[in-house]
Amino acid sequence: MAAPVSAREVQAAQRLLEGVSVVTPIEHSRHLSAAVGGYVGLKCENLQRTGSFKIRGAYVRIAKLTDEQRARGVVAASAGNHAQGVALAASMLGTTATVFMPTGAPLPKVAATKGYGAAIRLHGARIDDALEEAGRYAEETGRVLIHPFDHEDVIAGQGTVGLEVLAAMPDVATVVVPVGGGGLIAGMAVALKAARPDIRIVGVQAQGAASFAPSFEAGMPQALLEMSTIADGIAVARPGTLPFALIRDLVDEVRTVSDEALSRALLLCLERSKLVVEPGGVAAVAAIAEDPTAFRAPVVAVLSGGNVDPLLLLRVIRHGLAVADRYVSVRLRIPDRPGELARVLEELAARGANVLEVEHVRTGRRLHIGEVEVELQLETSGPAHSADVVARLEAAGYRVTFM
Repeated sequence: MAAPVSAREVQAAQRLLEGVSVVTPIEHSRHLSAAVGGYVGLKCENLQRTGSFKIRGAYVRIAKLTDEQRARGVVAASAGNHAQGVALAASMLGTTATVFMPTGAPLPKVAATKGYGAAIRLHGARIDDALEEAGRYAEETGRVLIHPFDHEDVIAGQGTVGLEVLAAMPDVATVVVPVGGGGLIAGMAVALKAARPDIRIVGVQAQGAASFAPSFEAGMPQALLEMSTIADGIAVARPGTLPFALIRDLVDEVRTVSDEALSRALLLCLERSKLVVEPGGVAAVAAIAEDPTAFRAPVVAVLSGGNVDPLLLLRVIRHGLAVADRYVSVRLRIPDRPGELARVLEELAARGANVLEVEHVRTGRRLHIGEVEVELQLETSGPAHSADVVARLEAAGYRVTFM
């Protein structure tokens, strides 16, 4: 069977997007390059219009509708990134958009989508629920459903990211891409493999939403019964039918990463590269950081989006610091007498640990009379510093328990 999308269609999409989408930069990551032993660049689609690559596919799809179809309007379903892409593309192309979003969609993404001119309807707990409702609404109203990944024009539009990678780095050896429904990596694979069949293409999914492993095993897209991940942007229960066929034939490997790895990667991008990226958008970075020897340089990792809820960003940063042993929570018992807590704090100050929280527990079955338990949240510079702080406390006679 002929492939659903060709390199020629991706090239046509690129011409259509001239002056619409941004040719995003590839930023050198010194930290990842040192780990891999060769050049690693970050393709910054988090700096794209609307904050993700989604404007590419959405614009191409809507631009290719007939005047009569655009007059009826379009409908979409998204947790945030596709929603914003469709909303902006619709406003640019003179049509109206109704977007269905899960009830738990981040408020900043809902507000941004409204800001681009779309009407919002909240439905269901997952993106798949919203997508199903959007399909019903499209049938009832005659609006055209702009699927987030399962359409030829959308895949071709997303594939323009691959053309930009080739133009900027003709010698690229490995391209690593976050994967949800599969539209981005499918389109990129079409463009990349047509020009350079030797390029290794690696997809990365969140462990809690890894739909491609069972789908590959079954030989067709399979739906997950449940998902649990901080990466809402790539939490898709079932791969798209068209992307699955392209990924099966063109993508060399699909890996998974944990939420802990995503947290560390988000923190890495923020601290080392000064880039704000959402959890799903850093999946490629997480995979490289977890197993750097598996990626032949030069490497390009796609940062697929930067639309992160500030509250989630705060939680992820804290979690990333904890995973990196830069937040340490410990419990120790001390005599219940004046000056003992001050002594503990002096020991911590002597080792340069920053005390974030202190809690006294004065009663409990485990405590003896004249004894209190102290719970401490500490900020350190990393694993070695944390170990040094704990060793200092133990040397001072305290029995330390990690919480």
